[in-house]
Formats: sequence, structure tokens, C-alpha cells
Amino acid sequence: MTAAEAASSRAWQEATHSASTIVELLDVLWDHARNATTGMTAPGSTSQLRLMYVVDRGEGVRMRTVCQRLASAPPTVTRMCDRLQAIGFLERLPCPDNGREIILRLTPTGREHLQRIREQRDAMLHQAIAGMSPGERGALARGLAGLQTQFDSAHGEEHPTPGSHSAA
Repeated sequence: MTAAEAASSRAWQEATHSASTIVELLDVLWDHARNATTGMTAPGSTSQLRLMYVVDRGEGVRMRTVCQRLASAPPTVTRMCDRLQAIGFLERLPCPDNGREIILRLTPTGREHLQRIREQRDAMLHQAIAGMSPGERGALARGLAGLQTQFDSAHGEEHPTPGSHSAA
């Protein structure tokens, strides 16, 4: 391996490690934001909240699609939906083009809950990013946009751009 190849490999490994570390930190921030919301019963698990994120990204998403995106078995997703429906965050509707399938949609209460979590999380992120130099913020924005593009192309999915969460 040449010196240039070794340097490139180290840079790639460092970028992967940094991305992994920040993902773990953001998971903690996201969970903290979920726990910091008040005035409403929060979903009992991070898995239920992740289900809400998936449903929120696509209005009227099929349960089969949710199972695929969460890499979860249908009985597991069904139990999470039962809980979310019981607390008023989710509704199940018959699929208009296939009576055997179920469409999932967040209720207005579920959307409001996610909006409060996002506001908490965004306030934490804003505080951290505010301490960065303008150059660091620009590099972060470009790097994250590139990472999102790679995820989108690798998984064939469209994700909302930063700041374009579904309307609450």
C-alpha cells in the first residue's frame, strides 16, 4: 500500500468512526428530547418512536413498508401500533387499493408530540452548532448533505431535507 493509499484509508476510517460517534450522540440527544417533552404520555420505547418517524415520513404508509424500513417482523410492528393507537398517536386505515393491507398514519396528537420532540432536539443541536465557526458549520452542512445523498442512493429512499419535517 502506498503512502497516499494509507492516508486515504486512515481518513476514511476516521470519517466512519466520527460519523458513528455522532450518530450515537444524536441517539442520546433524541432520547433526551423525547423524555423532556411534557404534557403527554410518551411512547414507551425508542422502537415505538422510530415507528412514528417512519410513519411521519410518508403520509399513509403501508404497514408492510414500515416493517421493511424498521427491519422488524409484522407481529412486532403490530404490537407497537397497538400501543401507539391506544395512546392516540397512530391510526390504522384500510388500504384503498388492497383491502388486505393496512395504512398507518399519525394522528394530529402524534404529530404534535413529534413536533415537541423535534423542537427539544433542535434546540440542543442549535446550541452546539452555534459554538462552531462559520467554516465548521459550512463543512458540517456539506458533509451531512453528502452523507444523506449516499444513503438515499444506496437505499433508494427519499428523506426529508434538514428542517423540512412533516407539518405538525
